[in-house]
Amino acid sequence: MGDRYRSISIEDLPSHLILEILSCGRLSPVDLVFLELTSRAFGGSHGLHPSKFRSLVELAAFQLCSSHPTYSSMSVKSKEEIFNRCGSNWKRLLRFLQSVEQSSDTVETSSGNQMQVTTGRFHTLLLHDSSVYSCGSSLSGVLGHGAETTQCVAFTPISFPHPTHVLQVSASHNHAAFVTQSGEVYTCGDNSSYCCGQRETARLIFRPRLVEALQGVPCRQVAAGLNFTVFLTRDGHVCTCGSNTYGQLGHGDTLERSTPKMIEQFEAVGPVVQIAAGPSYVFAVLENGALYSFGSGSNFCLGHGEQHNESNPRQIQSFRRRDVHVVRVSAGDEHAVALDSNGLVYTWGKGYCGALGHGDEIDKTTPELVENLKGHLAVQVCARKRKTFVLEEHGFAYGFGRMGFGSLGFPDSLGFPDRGVSDKVMRPRILDSLRAHRISQISTGLYHTVVITSKGRLFGFGDNVRAQLGHDMLSACLEPTEMFAQQTVDEMGCSSGMEGDSGSSC
Repeated sequence: MGDRYRSISIEDLPSHLILEILSCGRLSPVDLVFLELTSRAFGGSHGLHPSKFRSLVELAAFQLCSSHPTYSSMSVKSKEEIFNRCGSNWKRLLRFLQSVEQSSDTVETSSGNQMQVTTGRFHTLLLHDSSVYSCGSSLSGVLGHGAETTQCVAFTPISFPHPTHVLQVSASHNHAAFVTQSGEVYTCGDNSSYCCGQRETARLIFRPRLVEALQGVPCRQVAAGLNFTVFLTRDGHVCTCGSNTYGQLGHGDTLERSTPKMIEQFEAVGPVVQIAAGPSYVFAVLENGALYSFGSGSNFCLGHGEQHNESNPRQIQSFRRRDVHVVRVSAGDEHAVALDSNGLVYTWGKGYCGALGHGDEIDKTTPELVENLKGHLAVQVCARKRKTFVLEEHGFAYGFGRMGFGSLGFPDSLGFPDRGVSDKVMRPRILDSLRAHRISQISTGLYHTVVITSKGRLFGFGDNVRAQLGHDMLSACLEPTEMFAQQTVDEMGCSSGMEGDSGSSC
């Protein structure tokens, strides 16, 4: 009877059960490496595909890569290229795929927390374990704390109409949008252009309000532009609402839309997996790696080699001709940056202050490879006002462009011979002040930048005049400074003045 309940070691388990454990998707690439190095049960091939995989861990990593939506949508050629770029190591390839996914979405920290940060014009929104916090200037109600609040000097929790688990946030200078676990979307801010999707009011919305027009249409991502909003549904459809002066809603006209309307063209070309909104233009990354753009063509941001406005989505042909599979894109104020399935970075648009990273200030009319980053495997790209950040696989951040207010994270111009003027970084340069931290995500606003580390620590640098870095004692942070984000409503309070006092702060 005792033998029935005798304890066994994991080495005694059948190899197919061990493989099931390894490929369950709950283990990170780092976990897999540790298991492979410390246990013969995981480090051996046990006769399963010994000629192709040296261990069960390698086989499990291959299976996880094969089932990953980004990898499975790649062409055979693209798969071979990224596998070679990863040193023919499936664990490294898996880490690349997961890093790309998390850095543009929700980061899981080493302690198991889910985090995302987004920076607006003069404010910052932080998602932490399904709750949202904001700080900075509450212009037009963008912070979501009510009409009485004009500024929050510390991260303050946003209250929703009922308990809500938020999965993704986006913010422009005057409105914000939130996607919940159930796929519902809430918005707040200036709705005078109907960018919040609330047909019944063209006024300011000071607290998050459900976009009722999208009920029954679950969303996975939202992107806030200047006076318009883009919604990506779970089915890969794209909806837009708000101002449409330049055709940025993608419906073939310039008519304003008070509620979200689906872009019909994407129904024919395939599902969309990521969206990005600039001030007056939009990008859509398709599952097959094609990149489409529409809206204002100024500064060559649409990537078509000309400055014409596009009221219908149009594929960027230079990527198609070179068989480049785009996986992520970021829309800056005057330029754009894209990441392909090989971890390579492309920029185009206005080159002022070296924002394109090519060592000059020449405008690029179509996407051009950033040569100085070819030796790195990039996992995130981020563009904003005349500056660009690139995050590579080991957690190091590179910045280039204008240094205004210290928002690039470089304290001074000493020792940089390639910088023509003291406030410009003309080529990608590593942020030395963050070398000690593994960066998982980066977001940059007008003049400030915030990063999340793999341990869930938050660092900010740049302008802080409106407390957009969550500090009430500093006007600017020339070097990355840790931001102390309170994590529970009990730990924080919003001390407003008397009712109707429009000058109160949190």
